[in-house]
Amino acid sequence: MTFCAIDFGTSNSAVALPQLSAVRLAEVEGSLQTLPTAVFFNVDEGTREFGRAAVQAYVDGYDGRLMRSMKSILGSALAEQTTDIGDGSAIRFVDVITLFLQHLKSKAEACAHAPLDRAVLGRPVFFVDDDPVADLLAQNQLAAAAQSVGFREIHFQYEPIAAAFDYESQLGEERLVLVADIGGGTSDFSLVRVGPKRMKQLDRKADVLAHYGVHVAGTDFDKRVELASILRELGYQAVAREGREVPSKVYFDLATWHLINTVYSARRYGEFRLMKHLYTNPLHHQRLMRVVERRLGHALMGQAEHAKIAVAAGGRTEIDLEQVEEALRIGFDERQMVEAGAEEAQRIATAARHTVALAGVAPEQVAAIYFTGGTTGLKFLTDAIAVQFPEAERVFGDALASVAKGLGIHAQRIFA
Repeated sequence: MTFCAIDFGTSNSAVALPQLSAVRLAEVEGSLQTLPTAVFFNVDEGTREFGRAAVQAYVDGYDGRLMRSMKSILGSALAEQTTDIGDGSAIRFVDVITLFLQHLKSKAEACAHAPLDRAVLGRPVFFVDDDPVADLLAQNQLAAAAQSVGFREIHFQYEPIAAAFDYESQLGEERLVLVADIGGGTSDFSLVRVGPKRMKQLDRKADVLAHYGVHVAGTDFDKRVELASILRELGYQAVAREGREVPSKVYFDLATWHLINTVYSARRYGEFRLMKHLYTNPLHHQRLMRVVERRLGHALMGQAEHAKIAVAAGGRTEIDLEQVEEALRIGFDERQMVEAGAEEAQRIATAARHTVALAGVAPEQVAAIYFTGGTTGLKFLTDAIAVQFPEAERVFGDALASVAKGLGIHAQRIFA
C-alpha cells in the first residue's frame, strides 16, 4: 500500500487509506480523523501548529500568524505572493499549503505504517469561477505542492462526484443527484449524473451538470445563535437611555470569529468603558466588560456552536454562561434556532434551486439530494432545501468525510 486519497478542504481536511476492499480514514490529529485546515506560526514559541492546535494557540493569545482557508487562494495572484508570519520573515501562500500537505502526509504515513507516494486529490468543480485559465492554474499549483512533499503520481477527482460514490454504488439505474455540501464557510451544490454504468469511468467531468455555491454556512448560523441568545444577555439590541438601541458593532465583532481579538485592544476597551451611561440595565454593561477583560469572545462563540449542535440533536438546550456571571444560564430551543437562521436557510435553499436551473433541469427531475458537510445536521435547513425538490429522496452521507471516503474509493480503482 503506497497510495492514499486527500480531501484538502476549505475548512477541514482528511486522508483516506485503502483497507482490503474498503477504505478507512487516517487519524490525523490524535485519534481524530479530520483536521481543521489551519496553520499557526507561533512567534512566541518558535513553532508551527496545525489543525485544532493551531486554532487553540491563536485563541490562547500567542503572538503569531494564523492561516485558514488556504485553498481559496489557489489560482489567484495572491498564491505566489509572500506574507509576513509575525517574526519579520515571510512565506509564499502556496508554501503554506505545502506545509499543511506535508503535515497531513506524515500523519497518514504514521497511520499506514508505510510511505505514501501516490495520491488522489479532491478538487472543486471550479477553483475559480468563470476563468478556465485560473482554474487550471489552481489545480497545477495544488499538484506542484503535492509533488514537492513526495507524491510522484497524482490524480484529481471532483469533490461532488466523490461524495456521491457510496450512494452511486447502491444504484441499479442512472439518476440525477443534487450534492449539497454545507460546511463551515460555504454551501456548495452540484447537480451530478450517477449510475452503475458510470462507476468505472475515471473521468467524470461530463457528469457534473451544474455547480453553484454561496458563502453562507455553519459559522453564519453560529453567529445568528450567539446574537439571538448569548449576546442579548450582554446588551445586544437593548434600548439605551435615550430610546435608541445600544451601539451594536461590538456585538457583531464578538460574533465574528476573525474579529474577536480586535475587541481586546486598549483603545476599544476604553471606548466600551465610556459606553456605561448608555445602558438602562447596568448588568448588560458589566457582563460585556467581563467578556472583554477575560477575553471570552471565542469561548462564547464556542458556546453558540455547541448550542446549535445540541438543538439540532435534541430540540432544546441550556447555555452555561458561568464564565461571565455566576449561575447565569439561558435556554435555547428549536423555535429560536429556526427564527435566528431563517434568512441564511432561505439563501442556501435558493442557491440549491438555482443550481438545478443552471442545468436546465426541472426540480421534479432531481431524484435525490445527497447531503454532506457538518451543517447538514440542521433539520430545518435540510427541510428548506428538500422542499424545493418534491420528488427527491433525502440521502445523508458522512457529515465530515463523504468526500474523503469517495476519493479513497476512486484511488482504489486507479491504483489497486
